[in-house]
Amino acid sequence: MGASSSTGHPSPEMQEQREQETLASASLALPLLRAAFSRSSASLVEALSPPPAAFRSASPPVPPHFHDLVARIGPAIASLFFSDVGPAGDAGWLRFLRGFNRCCARVSASQSLALLLRVYAAACADAGAPCGLQFHPEEDGAGGEGKVVGELAPGEIAVLLWMCWVMAWSGSAPRVSGGQEEEGGKGEPVLLPDVTHLVLSALVSAGAVADDAGVWGWQVSGGGKGVKVQEFTSWVLSTAAGLGNCLPRYVQERFRSCAVDPVEERSVSTGNMSSCTPNVYLLTRGRAWAISLSLRNKLSEKFLSASVIGMDAEDLLYRSSVHGKGLSRFWSCVEGYKGPVLILLSAFSRSGGENIDADRRWGIGILTEEGLENKDNFYGSSGSLCSTYPIFRMLPPSGMICAGHFLFTSADSSLLPYCDSDLAGKEKNFIYCHLHPQIRVYEAKPKPVGLGFGGTIGNERIFLDEDFSKLTVRHHAVDKTYQNGSLIPNQGYLPVEASVLDVEVWGLGGEATRWQQDVYKKREDIFSEQRRKVDLKTFGNWEDSPEKMMMDMISDPNAVRREDR
Repeated sequence: MGASSSTGHPSPEMQEQREQETLASASLALPLLRAAFSRSSASLVEALSPPPAAFRSASPPVPPHFHDLVARIGPAIASLFFSDVGPAGDAGWLRFLRGFNRCCARVSASQSLALLLRVYAAACADAGAPCGLQFHPEEDGAGGEGKVVGELAPGEIAVLLWMCWVMAWSGSAPRVSGGQEEEGGKGEPVLLPDVTHLVLSALVSAGAVADDAGVWGWQVSGGGKGVKVQEFTSWVLSTAAGLGNCLPRYVQERFRSCAVDPVEERSVSTGNMSSCTPNVYLLTRGRAWAISLSLRNKLSEKFLSASVIGMDAEDLLYRSSVHGKGLSRFWSCVEGYKGPVLILLSAFSRSGGENIDADRRWGIGILTEEGLENKDNFYGSSGSLCSTYPIFRMLPPSGMICAGHFLFTSADSSLLPYCDSDLAGKEKNFIYCHLHPQIRVYEAKPKPVGLGFGGTIGNERIFLDEDFSKLTVRHHAVDKTYQNGSLIPNQGYLPVEASVLDVEVWGLGGEATRWQQDVYKKREDIFSEQRRKVDLKTFGNWEDSPEKMMMDMISDPNAVRREDR
């Protein structure tokens, strides 16, 4: 090694080590990686395993083998990517870098998802869990990672999604000093999010389940036709692109935590808010996680945190069941908030006056990175529509297949960077928010009063009337701003009129944006108070008032008056 450095010609091993270090430093800082390597070289399996915890789910039920599968995540990753890592030293460090780059280096979205499926299949095999996936290595046996083939049943998709959430939870769960969990498994179980809407979205996308009225009664436990790996990959790339980032993110978080303190890192509070907070809002933890998977920007972290510990109640700007229905009440709560917001609507379609079963309700959402403004025309530069229940779909701006900060090309499903102007869509009719003007004037064609998204004025894709009682959803043919796709089950070409059950608005700008809104409201309150006050001094002198002058002119208009100068 010394001879090679003195002659200026590094050995092939040293040159490869430099290349691997350069590649690895793009994912995680080298000092952290070196510290993780030195501390985890004795037991990579333990370092790559999630914290021990018990899990439960309200719906669908957790299968008996799920806890064994979670316990096999660390061994599966270690055997697939770090099997040849030896003791600490230059040779072991190089092998460690190779394994880290194999699972964490930036690759195409389809390749990253294939690595995740390999980990899932290996963990299922070790745990004895049912799995319809098989791994086929490259026929030439060199250079390639092979490919994953097979079929995923509905229950297997749910387990795979839960495994990915646990991997995200292990890096986001709040840590406490001193181990709260004992060896006997004490501690409150962690509540898994409901993933039925994601499983149903994958099945409908692949054609395994029809997008009709039967989706309301569908259950994961009911089984049914599975989804091929190619169809599942296409669904992930178009709807839940964040799944492909679960594995590299998880490995990076485990090594980062191990480098800080491998003992303290293991003590995780399972009695967090996610285990005791019920889904009382429209933004449930399962829906928050689904939205986080479809985004690739800073808002993704916000929704991921919400799926683990729940949303902060202070971020709830408006809720119709609390603040009252109507556009004026809505506006009094959101006015002045200049930050990203998520609007969630829950409704059910009208059906000739018949009683509608509560289970037949559906939900849609609108995500915008701009605050709401009172205008008589459309405005905005970015936004997305989504169907939240019973099927999850994300409809970004039209023109491109996108997922947050990356764009997918249909040919090879590779990731390409983009700028905001690339997602402008064919039109920019993102938001329409119009209240009655304070000063009424005659309008030959008055503008509709309410909230609208997409389409054109009078023919909006989504329109909520000013009383928040009727919601109209039109076919995507009227809209050139957002991508094509159904927002409600069994949606036809005719407009669908629905009765609104609840409306929620969540502010996503953080404390700074809330503080700016508070300042704005206080300033508006001061102005309103000033406008209500009347200066009585202007009415104190009747002789100098214009009213007396007018009265005198009416009583005797021919009287000669001296002009005051």
